[in-house]
Amino acid sequence: MRVRGNPKAQVVRIGTRLDAGTSAGVRERLHEAVDSGHGDLILDLSKLEMIDATGLGVLVGTHRRALSAQRRLVLRGVPPRIMRVLAVTRLNRVLHVEVPAAAVA
Repeated sequence: MRVRGNPKAQVVRIGTRLDAGTSAGVRERLHEAVDSGHGDLILDLSKLEMIDATGLGVLVGTHRRALSAQRRLVLRGVPPRIMRVLAVTRLNRVLHVEVPAAAVA
């Protein structure tokens, strides 16, 4: 997981898995990113291949923490498989999912 920042947003790249085995470390890093930055916190999920209930909990917890810090959590590059999980759980209605420019046109 890599964190890059600029004045308007931070970008965090998530690895291939966000599950019970990786969630503790990812949660800690995301909370540090929320607490240390300003503007949008953008999670780049383009490499994410697998997410489970624990990983979804990390996303929801980070979303809540960002809101309390007056920030916005944005999911970028969500693969179709992961988007289906978000849709089935209706988290796509709670979390802000960035729509690619090509999909808008």
